[in-house]
Amino acid sequence: MLARRIIPCLDVAGGRVVKGTHFESLRDAGDPVVQASRYDADGADELVLLDISASPEGRRTTLEMVSHVAEAVFVPFTVGGGIRSVQDAGAVLRAGADKIAVNTSAVRDPPLVSQLAESFGSQCVVVAVDVKRTGGRFAVMVNGGREETSLEATEWCRRMEALGAGEILLTSMDRDGTGQGYDLPLLKQVSGAVSLPVIASGGAGRLAHLAEALEAGAHGVLAATIFHYQESSLPRARAYLRERGYPVRP
Repeated sequence: MLARRIIPCLDVAGGRVVKGTHFESLRDAGDPVVQASRYDADGADELVLLDISASPEGRRTTLEMVSHVAEAVFVPFTVGGGIRSVQDAGAVLRAGADKIAVNTSAVRDPPLVSQLAESFGSQCVVVAVDVKRTGGRFAVMVNGGREETSLEATEWCRRMEALGAGEILLTSMDRDGTGQGYDLPLLKQVSGAVSLPVIASGGAGRLAHLAEALEAGAHGVLAATIFHYQESSLPRARAYLRERGYPVRP
């Protein structure tokens, strides 16, 4: 069985790591390079760096920030936010990222996912899917969670797999920043519908929540609050999961 991954997430706005609730009420969580370096030293399997203001502001990801993080860490890291073309993705990868994540641009232009996979390989292409429960369905949200689409999360993830995505980063907006645990019904539904690795995001507040997500089908668990504010740590999370029989990296 493949090792399950523990992945700290760095949401960046205005050059600073931030964390909010339901994508709102953002509070400062430090410098992205300092935080990335700390997680690297603590043994993160990967990092995810999301420039969350890029799409709403209509701009590209800040490449200088990406290059600074690349110089500071040795673990693989994914960068998302404002990537709208093969050229944008290439620039981010050349700046040092190992994978790129697309969300709004994938919804606006689905063939872009195939173009990215053909250009860089599916292993580099992560489709981030922000989901909100609305009208009895799991609605795909874009533009930093500000805009609801007519897309249903499970069908959208199936389509992204068919177009060449290598991984799904599945975020529950309803659980984001609440510390109440991941949206397990959403996670089970999506992970059962695709063969791609699914990374659970949104809601981790205790180490038990990480185990619940893996049990529900996640290949990795993304978390922010419990690590940013040192409510727990990566070594403790790894030991907790190992004690419960989950395959994690030594």
